[in-house]
Amino acid sequence: MTNWNGTGMGMGFGMGFGWLFGLLTLVLVVLAIAALIKYLRK
Repeated sequence: MTNWNGTGMGMGFGMGFGWLFGLLTLVLVVLAIAALIKYLRK
């Protein structure tokens, strides 16, 4: 199974942690974009 998250662990824990970290990163990016739009539309 390919380890797409790049942690190099390759285990089920590594995959699960990578998915969780990816989701957290996505949320942070969305919040950053929303804050930037709010700031620019002031």
